[in-house]
Amino acid sequence: MTIYVNIGSNQGDRHALIEQAVALIVSHWSPSPVRRSRYVESEPWGYDSPNKFLNLGIAIDAEGAVDPFDTLHSLQAIEHSISPTPHRNPDGTYADRLIDIDLIAIDNLRIDTPVLTLPHPRAHLRPFVTIPLSDLGFPLSFLC
Repeated sequence: MTIYVNIGSNQGDRHALIEQAVALIVSHWSPSPVRRSRYVESEPWGYDSPNKFLNLGIAIDAEGAVDPFDTLHSLQAIEHSISPTPHRNPDGTYADRLIDIDLIAIDNLRIDTPVLTLPHPRAHLRPFVTIPLSDLGFPLSFLC
């Protein structure tokens, strides 16, 4: 199964933070191969900030069955280990962040629960997600 992840940062040394996240993900899923997209720079989505985001997509070619909830938990733990700062302000609006790791899809799996929705419900609206997914060979028509 292939796990598609988007990693972004709009604070600090964005490249270094994203590379740190990739290294932790690779370590967690070793020896599964991990493919990378090109970097995409974009304006923040859903809020105003002078800090542009840098995003990278990765595809983890995992062997055997993948539990989507365990995968989500592992990615959240990696994200939290890099920066425990919340991604939202107290009023619920988005905030700048050192690192953001989003589970976008797992193959053609469809899940809709209060905890996890796959594919990511807003991925098709975000070029900083669709461009990396396209680089990785993901069928974008599956997002809608």
